[in-house]
Amino acid sequence: MSESQEPARKPQRFWPSAVRLVKLMTPHKAALALVVAAVVLSVVFTVWAPRVLGRAMDVIFAGVVGRSLPAGTSQAQVEAGMRAQGQDTMADMMSTMTLVPGQGVDFTRLGTLILTVLAMYTVASVLMWLQGYVLNRVVMRVVYDLRQEVERKLNALPLSYFDTRQRGDVMSRVTNDVDNVQTALQQTFSQLVENVLTVLGIVVMMFVVSWQLALVALLALPLSAVAAGLIGSRSQRMFKQQWHATGQLNGHIEESFSGHELVLAYGRQHQMQAQFDERNEELYRAAFGAQFLSGTIMPVMQFVSYLSYVGIAVLGGLRVATGQLSLGGATAFIQYSREFTQPLSQVAGMATQLQSGIASAERTFELLDAPEQDAETPSAQLPIRLRGEVRFEHVDFSYDKAALANGAQPMIEDLTFHVAPGRTVAIVGPTGAGKTTLVNLILRFYEIDGGRITLDGIDIRDLTRRDLRSQVGMVLQDAWLFGGTIMENIRFGRQDATDEEVLHAARATYVDRFVRALPDGYDTLITEDGSSVSAGEKQLITIARAFLSQPSLLILDEATSAVDTRTELLVQKAMAALREQRTSFVIAHRLSTIRDADTIIVMQSGRIVEQGSHTELIEAGGAYATLYEAQFNSPEPDADDAAPAGSAPTPTTGPTG
Repeated sequence: MSESQEPARKPQRFWPSAVRLVKLMTPHKAALALVVAAVVLSVVFTVWAPRVLGRAMDVIFAGVVGRSLPAGTSQAQVEAGMRAQGQDTMADMMSTMTLVPGQGVDFTRLGTLILTVLAMYTVASVLMWLQGYVLNRVVMRVVYDLRQEVERKLNALPLSYFDTRQRGDVMSRVTNDVDNVQTALQQTFSQLVENVLTVLGIVVMMFVVSWQLALVALLALPLSAVAAGLIGSRSQRMFKQQWHATGQLNGHIEESFSGHELVLAYGRQHQMQAQFDERNEELYRAAFGAQFLSGTIMPVMQFVSYLSYVGIAVLGGLRVATGQLSLGGATAFIQYSREFTQPLSQVAGMATQLQSGIASAERTFELLDAPEQDAETPSAQLPIRLRGEVRFEHVDFSYDKAALANGAQPMIEDLTFHVAPGRTVAIVGPTGAGKTTLVNLILRFYEIDGGRITLDGIDIRDLTRRDLRSQVGMVLQDAWLFGGTIMENIRFGRQDATDEEVLHAARATYVDRFVRALPDGYDTLITEDGSSVSAGEKQLITIARAFLSQPSLLILDEATSAVDTRTELLVQKAMAALREQRTSFVIAHRLSTIRDADTIIVMQSGRIVEQGSHTELIEAGGAYATLYEAQFNSPEPDADDAAPAGSAPTPTTGPTG
C-alpha cells in the first residue's frame, strides 16, 4: 500500500519529533542564547514590577490613613489606642503599614516607585522586541536550511520512492508542512520559553508575598495539566489526520489539473468532483475535529483559573483584614494571580499551533528519513570521448524485492544483448514487457539485482550517476517544458551553451521554423501548462534540448505518440538529425517509425524473444511479424495512434513497462 493510501495512524513520535525540531536550531546557539537571555531579563522585570507597584499602593494607603491620625504621635501609640478601644481589626491592618500620623501621601517616594515601574516595563518591552527580532532571523535561517535539505533529499531519493506516492502528497510535505513548521517555530518557541519562565517567576514572587495564597493558586496547575493532557492527545491525532487529508486533497487537485483535458474528453467531471467532495469532506472533518478539540483547552483552563481567582480573592481579603498581609501585598498578589493564568492560557492556546507544527515536522522528517539511492562507490571515469557501446550481461531486475524473495517472477531475468557504437536499437513489445524499464536501468534510475550493464566496457555502477547521465539525452512521450522562454528551455540541455549553439540546435531540429513565426521569437514565454505552443512544437523543443546536450547515448521513449501525422514527419526528421553518429535506444508502439533501426529487439515479459533488422524479423514470421501485421491490418487504430494531439498525460503512481 502506498503511503498516500495509508490510514492516518496514531502519532508515536511526538516528543522525539519535537526534540529533533529544536535540534535544527542548535547551529545558532549564540543567537538562541541571546534570545533566552533577553527573555529571562524581560520576565524578571515584568514579574518584579507588580511587587514595586504594590509598594506604591502601600504608600498611597499609608498616606490616606496617616493624614487622619493626630500628628505628634507614633504609629505604635496609635495602634495601642485602637486596641484599647476594641478596634483590633483596624490595628492589625495598620501594623502592616509604614505610616507617620498626621502626614499625607509621600508623593516623592510614590513618584519614584511609579517611574521605576514604568522603566521596568519599558526595558522588558525592548528586550522582548529584541528577542523577537533575533528569533525571527534564526527561524527563517532554520527553515531555509530545512528547505535546502528537503530539496537535496528529493534529488537523492530513488525513483521507486515516487512510484508509490502521489505527487500531491509529496508536494504537500515540501510546501505546506515546511510552512507550518516555520509558523510553529515563530509563534511557539519564544512564547513557550517566555511563558514558562513567567510562570516560574510568578510562583516565586507569590510565595514571597504569601505562601498560603500561593498554594491556593497552584491548585490550578494539576487540574489544568490533566485537562490539557487529555484533550491534547486526542487533538494531536486529529491534526495528523488533517495533514494526511491535506496531502490526499492536494494530490487529487494536481491530478485533476494535469489531466484536465482528459477529464473533459471522457466526461468525468462529475466523478472527479465527487472524489474531490469526498476528500474535501474528509479534510473538513479532520480539521474541524482538530481545531475544536484544541480550542477547548483554553476555555477549560480559563475556568479552572477563575475558580482559583475566587479562592485567592476571599482568602486574601481575610488575611488583609487580620493584618497578615498588607493591602499593597494583596494587590500585587491578585495581579500575580491574573498574570499567572495568562501564560498558562497562552500555552494552552499555543497547543493548537504546536501540535499542528509537530505533526507537519513528523511528516517532513519521514521524507528526510526515507532510504536514499544506494551509495555511490565510483572506481572509474569515462573517457573524454565515448564510443557508445552498451552491453547487458545476464541482467536481473525486479521492482518489488520483497516479492522476489518470496518467489515472485522478476521483471527482467537473465537479459543479455550488445549494442555497437553509433547504432540505433528499437525496443518493441506489449505493455508491461519491460521496454521502459530497460532504458531506466541504463540511466540507473533503478539498480539491477544481478548481472551488469557496461558502457564502453565500464560497469555503469563504477561511475557516478551524474557522470553517467551527463552522457545520455532523453526525449520522452510527455514533452515537458519549464516556465520560461523557448531559448531557456532549449538551453536547459546545456547551461553553458552560447546563444549561437542554441540557435544551431534549434535549426538542426526544425524548431527554428515555427519560432521565427512567433511574435516574440525565442523570447516567447512558455505558459505553465505549455499551451502557448502545440504538442508537436513542444516535442521539437525537447529534441532541440537533447541535441544541444550532445549526448553519447540517446533514449527516445514514444517521442511521436502524441503528435499528428504531419508533425510526426517533422519530428522524425529532427530525431534523425539527433540520432546521427549516436548510439540510440528507441521505444515505440508505432512500428512504422522504427523500420530503419539497425536492430529491433522484441521483448515479452522482461525477456528478449527476437532481435534483428526489420526485414529479417518480417521474414522470420515470429513475434515481430505478428505485431506488425496486427498493427497495419487491424481496422482499429493503435491506442497510441489514437491519442489526441495535445492531450494531457495521465499521472502514474508506479513504474510502467
